[in-house]
Amino acid sequence: MIPREDDDLPDYLRTLLDSAADLPLRHRALRPSATARRSAVLILFGEGPRGADVLLIEKAAHLRTHAGQPAFPGGGADPGDEYPVGTALREAEEEAGIDPDGVRVLATLPELFLGPSDNRVVPVVAWWDDPREVTVGDPREVARVARVPLADLVDPANRFRARHPSGFVAPAFGVAGMVVWGFTAALLDAILDAAGLARPWDARDVRDLPAVGVRRPQLPATFDPAEEEDAAAPTVADPAPDGPPARTVPPR
Repeated sequence: MIPREDDDLPDYLRTLLDSAADLPLRHRALRPSATARRSAVLILFGEGPRGADVLLIEKAAHLRTHAGQPAFPGGGADPGDEYPVGTALREAEEEAGIDPDGVRVLATLPELFLGPSDNRVVPVVAWWDDPREVTVGDPREVARVARVPLADLVDPANRFRARHPSGFVAPAFGVAGMVVWGFTAALLDAILDAAGLARPWDARDVRDLPAVGVRRPQLPATFDPAEEEDAAAPTVADPAPDGPPARTVPPR
């Protein structure tokens, strides 16, 4: 972890940075394989139209791996990257149009190992000093980009546990028309707790994961497709059927 002195940050973020080195994640207990690829994700907080938020993307449904999954912007390190920060910022720019010059990197969290994808992932925590409109980068890789309010993430009505077809059950969120599960949900769950934002929710509510590519569940947090677009459209970008990447209206 690389601490920074930032007195202008919101209290929840300073609380997170103070305790982030001790995030209770099972992935920390796993020993990376010899072939694991170095990767990084950007956990970008900001102040949006509905208050504090965090940036998430949704992977395209046709990808070979992680198809249709919500995630933090990120990916594998490229030659020449200043890993892990440079990797996280480059991926966020490619996937969501984030200008690195408007982002203040605050800390790197302990490396986590994801066995199924054979990745060693370093989460990079950052603050959006100069929030801009969110953008779908390459629509072949990214189906959607959203600034998700923290208030929605901690709302007990949007919390449940998701059951993977393998039988694995873990925390999940139904927010911004997406079902957030897996590694991203586990990391979000730990971060919200470390930031002092978590609220009690019903862990007995267990739901089967929807088919890959299914999104826009009705809120609060069901798997039934919504009939109308998310009301928070100004902070959500969907790709255009053709032409240049879609953009949202400015968030301010």
